[in-house]
Amino acid sequence: MDFTQSDEIQMLRDAVSSIASKFGHEYYAEKARANERTDELWNAVAEQGFMGVNVPEEYGGGGGGITELAAVAEELAAAGCPLLVIVVSPAICATIIAKFGTEAQKQRWLPRFATGELKMAFAITEPDAGSNSHNLSLTATKDGDVYRLNGQKYYISGVDECEAILVVTKSGVDPDTGRGRLSLFVVDTDTPGLDMQVLPVEITAPEKQFTLFFDNVEVDADRMIGDEGEGLRQVFYGLNPERILSAAMANGISRYALAKAAEYAVTREVWGTPIGRHQGIAHPLAKAKIDVELARTMTDKAAWYCDNDGDSPLAGETANMAKYAAAEATLAALDQSIQTHGGNGMSTEYGIADLWGMARLLRIAPVSREMILNYVAQHSLGLPRSY
Repeated sequence: MDFTQSDEIQMLRDAVSSIASKFGHEYYAEKARANERTDELWNAVAEQGFMGVNVPEEYGGGGGGITELAAVAEELAAAGCPLLVIVVSPAICATIIAKFGTEAQKQRWLPRFATGELKMAFAITEPDAGSNSHNLSLTATKDGDVYRLNGQKYYISGVDECEAILVVTKSGVDPDTGRGRLSLFVVDTDTPGLDMQVLPVEITAPEKQFTLFFDNVEVDADRMIGDEGEGLRQVFYGLNPERILSAAMANGISRYALAKAAEYAVTREVWGTPIGRHQGIAHPLAKAKIDVELARTMTDKAAWYCDNDGDSPLAGETANMAKYAAAEATLAALDQSIQTHGGNGMSTEYGIADLWGMARLLRIAPVSREMILNYVAQHSLGLPRSY
């Protein structure tokens, strides 16, 4: 059992941190408030191959896994630049296509994932389905050599900066259970019949949220990923990476918040002494640091299982636990950083409070803390299913 970072991972972290720190949180926040994209940051990281570290080498990627991609996501967030697109495009979409795509599909998309040139959104959430993927209603109906998609998706991140969307559809019904059979399709964002509307949210982030309307959207059969009707199994292969990348991003936000708090607590003096000398300041920050490091350890463990034993029940268990722990830890760390700064914690100048919306989102999405608790109760403790 070895808990040290490999030289390769540490070099990756250092390189990403060096790039991201040249942009910093001020750049990120200014872009978000101006409703602009962070293309300069994305491209700077992608040019070094870091957005494709998890893409197989034979398709031009780094040949790593979710461990490496999580390191990239965490270091970006630790520099004050938590990018949502990295969670959905390379983590979910590239992972699913690399696992279930045909050779032609892999040749078509993976090399461009590897360079970061391709960004792909992921669409599963629907207004009436919630966490119940069996209840999805967006249909894919076969019509000769094509499929026609009809229905709605919402809370879909960053569609305006993606050229395609991996869409989860209902393509049939299981006659034994009555549940929907799901299938996955890659749909270009400029396909006729696809309408995108911004969904306003109280989050300071450059990536917008969208409601998508599919009105008889025609998709060629060669855009189906994997086997028809097996989409649910295929989707879950991408959802563990999604949870892990969300945890990594939360861990990075925590590190950013605690670094800002520690710096302020050392330099801010009241009554002739740094405020960090007082245990009322020091102890809550120390506790937050402990909780963050525990979450980071679980995130590393989850990434290891994902990369080395992705079909094991432990892959799902640790991914869920990591996401839960990191989301709770980042809210506590951010809150304590704001408290340490006093009134300055709410100042735009100090660049802390504007991350609250993103941190709070990570407790809800991509899976709520309540659903994680349901999962652990049932699968880890063997308790009766509650839903």
